[in-house]
Order: sequence, then structure tokens, then C-alpha cells
Amino acid sequence: MPSVGFVSLGCAKNVVDSQVLAGRLVAEGLRLAPAPEQAEAVIVNTCAFIAEAREESLAHIRAVCAWKRRGPCRAVLVAGCLAQRYRDELRGTLPGVDAFIGLDDLDKVAAVVRRLAAGERGILEVSAVARGLFEPPVPGLVFSAGRYAYLRIGEGCNHPCTFCAIPSIRGRRRSRAPDSIVREAEGLLAAGFRELTLVSQDTTAYGKDRGGGAGLPELLGALGRIGGRFWIRVMYGFPTGISDALLETMAATPQVCRYLDVPIQHSHPDILRAMRRGTTASRLAGIVRRARAHMPDITLRTTCLVGFPGETERHFRHLLDFAADMQFDHLGAFVFSPEEGTPAAGMPRRPRRAAAAARRERLLALQAGIVARKAAALAGKRATLLLESPAGGRTARQAPEIDGVTRVSGMDPGVKPGAFVDVRYSGADGYDMLARAAP
Repeated sequence: MPSVGFVSLGCAKNVVDSQVLAGRLVAEGLRLAPAPEQAEAVIVNTCAFIAEAREESLAHIRAVCAWKRRGPCRAVLVAGCLAQRYRDELRGTLPGVDAFIGLDDLDKVAAVVRRLAAGERGILEVSAVARGLFEPPVPGLVFSAGRYAYLRIGEGCNHPCTFCAIPSIRGRRRSRAPDSIVREAEGLLAAGFRELTLVSQDTTAYGKDRGGGAGLPELLGALGRIGGRFWIRVMYGFPTGISDALLETMAATPQVCRYLDVPIQHSHPDILRAMRRGTTASRLAGIVRRARAHMPDITLRTTCLVGFPGETERHFRHLLDFAADMQFDHLGAFVFSPEEGTPAAGMPRRPRRAAAAARRERLLALQAGIVARKAAALAGKRATLLLESPAGGRTARQAPEIDGVTRVSGMDPGVKPGAFVDVRYSGADGYDMLARAAP
């Protein structure tokens, strides 16, 4: 059997899919290569959320296909959102790919690799509609460079956002059983991970499809009852799902980071209505106020989308003013991408790409100033840090991979990664924080 390597692209949910694929391979007796460049069969797990993600995925696929001419790669498999979304088109445009695996077909990966090893090519294992919800093996494999692990609590999305193709790719919302999530969490903690980062297309909608009234607040409480010292971080929350019950549970559960990721996308009522976000600027501001009232030290992350069809300079200035008022701790911004099959793709009066890109830079420049002022205000204050390397790690303010790190000086060399240590902030370097070990 050939050794198998991975190129995993896109968001944290894709990382979890790659872990599921790898776990299936190992469970069925196949061998993982130490690096994709050394593998005889390479799986490219793709993203197709926006145009830039598709282009990145296609570039990586073509690069991996080129490896076959040099060896040791002998087979290329494409999995993930790109395979699911373009199941009927890709075989003609990517002749170098030997197999395609869809989101509902991850459990077939070992069989596909064996078919490739037997000489079969042109394999297409992509179900028409994604309806599955894969349970990772316990203990599972984790692709992580630190002491954190992504814990997927659900799949799919029911929101009708006009710009987003995710529901058509990933399907409708389906939540995992709470006891299954808790068992996986216990396994990850026993394996030495100290942060469980909850991910889903909409974490705040967790449980609504299962009935019985158990939602995200109840799940956080169940995870907290595992006991011990570790972190739980909530990512990908939808604004309309931020309830007082959720905020109260976060504040009352010691393991839950005072951190919330809530993509607002925009603030102007015209644009929010065209996006079908189901909220208003006043409600968004209310979420921020309520979160800070429950947890004055909470870190708030958001994401904004600029250049949406119909967005004028007046609409954009409203977003700038809103971001300035809300003072988010972290903010990401993206330029609108017209996704085929979505209502927004055919909407008129789309700003020119250059104008939208300029707006994105203006928003990020505003946010850079906010970040710098907040970092200056933190100087001299104490924080708890999850040590991930001898050079430092992350505080509760920093989600893995997106919020920078905290570099620490004066650390006792006997303290090992995975420990929680006290530090005192001393400054900042861009989006990274600087600190010294606190006595």
C-alpha cells in the first residue's frame, strides 16, 4: 500500500475533515507519510468558499500533480469543498487528478487509496448532497502545531445569507450528540491538548436541530464539568445566536475563554437586509454591549465583508464608524466574491474590485490603530499564557492561527509546552504581543 500525505487548505472545519480522513486511513492499516512531498499518494483537501480560496486550491492541486512527474508521488486525490461543489466539472479540467472524494464520502478514503494502488484511475466518490456527520475516532489524529485541537460540534448551515455558498456545499445544519462531543473532548485532554476550539459553520445554533432544548450553553456546561485546567474557545458564532444564557454560561464556566468570534459582515441596514443577515446595527451593538457587561475582559473578534452589491461610500462609512465605535479586539475583512448559485451573484451595482479592495485596506488600517491602542493599554498587565514552545504561546485573547502569538522572555527553561504560566505584557510587535514571565 502507498504511503499517504495531506495538503489541507481552508478553514478549521477542513482541518477536522483532514483529521477524519487520516484517522480512517490509519484505522484501516494504511501508512501516513511524514510530509506530503514524501508520500506516494497525496490528498489535497480543498476549500471553495470564495474565488481566492478556489484559486489557491487549484494552484495546490496542479503543484501536487506536477510531483507525479518527479516522484515519489504516484496518485493525487482531491477532497473537500471543491470536489463537492464541482463534482461534475473537475475531471475535465484537472486530468492529472486520479480520484475525487466528497464530503459525505470520507469513510471511503482507504478503499479509494487501495483502488488507486491497484491501478484504477478516474475515481469519483462524491455524493450529490452532503448530509453526513462523521464522528472522529477516539483517540483520533490531530493536525496541530500547538497544544490546541479543533473540536467540531456540528456541520452545515441553515442561514439564508445571499452571498454564501456554504449551505449548498455543506448542506443543512446537523449537530453532534453532546455525549459524543464530551467523549472526544476527554480523549483530547487525555492526549495532552489544553485548548479545545469549538468549530462549526454556526456554533451558536448548536443543538437546535436535535430538539430537547440542549444548545450551546448546555454543551459548554457539560464540557466544563469534565474538570481540570484547560480552555474552551467558541468560534464561528452567528450574531442572532448570542443569547444571555450563552453569555451567562461563558462567564460562569472557568474553562471557557472570555473570547467570542462573531462575524457581523456589515452594519448598514441596507446592506444587512440585502445580505439577509436577519439583524440590525443596533442589535449588533447590543450584542457587543451585553457581552462586555457579562464579561468586562472579553475579547471580541469579528469579520466584515466589503464591496457587496449596492454598497456605496455612504454605506461603507457607516461600517467604518461602527467598527470605530465597537472597538473590536480582532477584525478580519474580505472583499465580496460573486459565488455562482447564490442570490448575490446576480445583484446589480457591485462596486469595482479595486474600489472594494481599497475599502478593505481602509477598514484594516482603522483596525490596526485600534489594535495598537489596545496593546498599549495592556502593557504591565498580567495574563495567563498557554505555553506552546520555548519562545511563548497564546493568551486567552488569541485564537490559534489567526490572532498572533505572545512571545515571552525570562521563561524558566524547565517549564514544558502545555503548561499554563503567568506573564506580564510588555509591548507588541504588530499583531503579536510581547511579555515577560511573571513571578
